[in-house]
Amino acid sequence: MAENERKDIPVQTEEAQLSEILQIRRDKLKTLQDAGKDPFQITKFDVSHHAEEIKADYDTLEGKDVTVAGRLMSKRIMGKASFAHVQDLSGTIQIYVARDSLGEEAYAEFKKYDIGDIVGVASTVFKTKTGETSLHATGMTLLSKSLKPLPEKFHGLTNVDMRYRQRYVDLIMNPESKDTFIKRSKIIAAIRRYLDSQGFMEVETPMLVSNAGGAAARPFETHFNALDEDFKLRISLELPLKRLIVGGLERVFEIGRVFRNEGLDTRHNPEFTLMELYQAYTDYHGMMDLTENMFRYVAKEVLGTTTIVYNGVEMDLGKPFARVTMVDAVKQYSGVDFKEIHTLEEARAAADAHHVEYEDRHTKGDILNLFFETFVEEHLIQPTFVMDHPVEISPLTKKKPEDPEYVERFEMFMNGWEMCNAYSELNDPIDQRERFKAQEAQFAAGDEEANHTDEDFLNALEIVMTPTGGIGYGIDRLFMLLTDSASIRDVLLFPTMKTLD
Repeated sequence: MAENERKDIPVQTEEAQLSEILQIRRDKLKTLQDAGKDPFQITKFDVSHHAEEIKADYDTLEGKDVTVAGRLMSKRIMGKASFAHVQDLSGTIQIYVARDSLGEEAYAEFKKYDIGDIVGVASTVFKTKTGETSLHATGMTLLSKSLKPLPEKFHGLTNVDMRYRQRYVDLIMNPESKDTFIKRSKIIAAIRRYLDSQGFMEVETPMLVSNAGGAAARPFETHFNALDEDFKLRISLELPLKRLIVGGLERVFEIGRVFRNEGLDTRHNPEFTLMELYQAYTDYHGMMDLTENMFRYVAKEVLGTTTIVYNGVEMDLGKPFARVTMVDAVKQYSGVDFKEIHTLEEARAAADAHHVEYEDRHTKGDILNLFFETFVEEHLIQPTFVMDHPVEISPLTKKKPEDPEYVERFEMFMNGWEMCNAYSELNDPIDQRERFKAQEAQFAAGDEEANHTDEDFLNALEIVMTPTGGIGYGIDRLFMLLTDSASIRDVLLFPTMKTLD
């Protein structure tokens, strides 16, 4: 058995062995409790240092007394002296446990500890003959008793599905997983620092809404018993934040969960983290400048470099980001020039010729976007702003004054992924009402992701909103790129999973 808890048991099935281990551990806990040494009654332990801190500051700490606490990850009993490893938030450190230093009774108790137990160690810092920074234990306390064994230490928790379902075990057994989530926290902190330096105010807006607008997505629906009304979980942060711009809060942002009733894949989870920000008196060019500077700042702060390596591919945030219109990008990669396509019939003919599938409800602008998705996205590896989308797919965006078939909008792409979506925000309430009407017509025609008319938002626009630039970031994808993670589930502590039968 991996933990050497019983060496004399006969060959058993894996299930029987596990049952035996579970019983042994419960028996040990009962013995401790009967002796008045229940570890679950201990309420605190004063920790002076962490493992990596001791290793980094060895020259200062050599010979000094320190206390550490963490999970017992290995134990090697050698008569009167033993070695163990304890893991805390920062990493692991070796513990030298000698009977003469600890005392005969305490040493006997230590030998009964199990892998996975939480222990506190009073000790002196030293190095072994092999040069490994270690702690010479002078006192050990069992702080919490593990009643289930950890996965076999040499293979770790390798079952991907179980890693997502039991993230707590994944964090214990896979240091790279813990490092990913520590880095995620640092990325969010760096974003907040940057936006604070630019005068932005962080706010919170409702998750339960009567009208889920601001994005093309199907919402989750629920019922609020107290009001006897149906509500939806938000799919976007946009409309409440714009209301705050109307109210005079000139620079606002929110980092929060949004919910979209859509499929699961390596880049999509129905519950994910969105960041949106809005800035008065600027446009989508201002949002491009802010995005480029913020991505560069965050990479430098978290990685120490502006070069990202994802799945072996380098992406350079240090260079100016490319800027191209959607029409020019489609022409470059498909050979179809939508400047020369003037009618829906011509757009459909081009789609038929290039095997681009479309629906009867799709407009010329929709078909342009389908060309973009089919021929262009996969080629946009280096940071690229794709600008000037068709008006039909941009219901909340200002039209380009010189070409009203298109709007002042961009999406930024890296690694073939959409990283953010930005507008010069539409602030004309009359135009906005017409856009909502068009969206209602699309919904009636079968588009379940179309927006519905939001009368309160229209009322806010009639009060009047300043010229405004706005942007939304699916920052889980940024976490993926900066941590070289293959799936969005690798950067979500608790990804959505189908319930086990």
